[in-house]
Amino acid sequence: MATISLIDELQKPIPFSGHDIPEDDLLRACVHCGMCLPSCPTYRETGDEASSPRGRLWLMSAVSDGKLSLLDEDFGEQMYQCLNCRACEAVCPSGVQYGPLVEASRSQLEQHRQRPLWQRVLRNTVMSWPFDDVRRMRAGAMVLRLYQRSGMSSFLRKTGILRIIGLENLERMVPDIEEAPLTPGTETWTPQNVIGHAHVFNGCVMSSVFGDVNRATGRVLAHNGYATDVPVGQGCCGAIYSHTGMLDKARVLARENIDAFERAGEGTIVVNAAGCGSALKEYPHLLKDDPVYAERAKAFASRVFDVNELLDKQPLVPMSSPMAATITLQEPCHLVHAQRISAQPRSLLKQVPGLTLIEMHESSLCCGSAGIYNITRPQMADALGDRKAKNAIATGAEAVVTSNPGCHMQLRTSLIRNGSEQPVEHIVSILDVAYGGSAANSWAIDDYAAKPSDPSRPQSGI
Repeated sequence: MATISLIDELQKPIPFSGHDIPEDDLLRACVHCGMCLPSCPTYRETGDEASSPRGRLWLMSAVSDGKLSLLDEDFGEQMYQCLNCRACEAVCPSGVQYGPLVEASRSQLEQHRQRPLWQRVLRNTVMSWPFDDVRRMRAGAMVLRLYQRSGMSSFLRKTGILRIIGLENLERMVPDIEEAPLTPGTETWTPQNVIGHAHVFNGCVMSSVFGDVNRATGRVLAHNGYATDVPVGQGCCGAIYSHTGMLDKARVLARENIDAFERAGEGTIVVNAAGCGSALKEYPHLLKDDPVYAERAKAFASRVFDVNELLDKQPLVPMSSPMAATITLQEPCHLVHAQRISAQPRSLLKQVPGLTLIEMHESSLCCGSAGIYNITRPQMADALGDRKAKNAIATGAEAVVTSNPGCHMQLRTSLIRNGSEQPVEHIVSILDVAYGGSAANSWAIDDYAAKPSDPSRPQSGI
């Protein structure tokens, strides 16, 4: 009898336990109506019920009710096959908070399952190293910029060495780094007539690979009356950790950012990366059980605005440089679904003189980037990237505009793979050029400027 009882005990499903358990009231909000299915990119690709939000919520409930083991292979597969794009949240009539549920489920998996040694090393060293201290990522970007400008990048591509060592796709994903990384506390932008103060969230990839976009953000905000700076002490938003189930690491970064922006004083916190903006606005949930930071997280989040959201609060100051160009808009998931910001980018682009916006089919369907999803699950990511690229190409637009670094890199790679030379631009870069840009910048989109070229501004194309 004792032996039978022991066997029964060992065969019992392993339940959720420890910290960051998916909240039961959030799980029970789902009525399994199925309205989320058409909006889910993985369901659209597979047609499999388990690969839908409804299917994944059923799996979470089954684990919560003791009907399925936390370590069931299908459960783990579906929690990580999900892109966490939040499209299901935007269409859910019951208001299910899917994002926190899938992140908590991933945290449970990381707490209870044993990853292979190489994966543990990769997650806790290689992946963590650049995000724990953004200065390391900025230093790496400087090396990468030198690599690109030295001609080594072109040489390795032509010889096929990158393909042989398996780095061709990853190397292609990184755009040309136009400017040196932006270091907090080193640059400010002051308008003649100040209507408010803005603190730019510098980010990790944005400050390192897209420092030119962060500087363009400062200039555009200044053109529209915001005295703008980049506060010291800030770091990565923590989204990369939240999305991979490493919530404790995300909380460390959240506390550091709250401290940094409290020291910076009053003013709006402006974000030009959709994924970062979503993460910052969700600090109250991430830190809800923290007795020191819970209320401070709420105050912090109330100050956070996406740059599209802030600039569209009033009509833009008129722009001086018309742009004879046609563009199409790709909507980042964490802008349109998580933050529900969709009309504002269109409103801003329509105020650029000479610019024509052509709508893209499935503009809000995930492009397959999703943090590091395009690295960990390249097959699904490529399928979604190809779908997005074909929709962009079909518009006939001269450039694709977006508002997130991951989307920017995924789109660029997917367009090249599908034979398109369409450049990808951040919306702030478009606005910056329309305001006259900067003599230090070299924009591919300058080729579309309707005014004569300024000889003091170097020209280049992609």
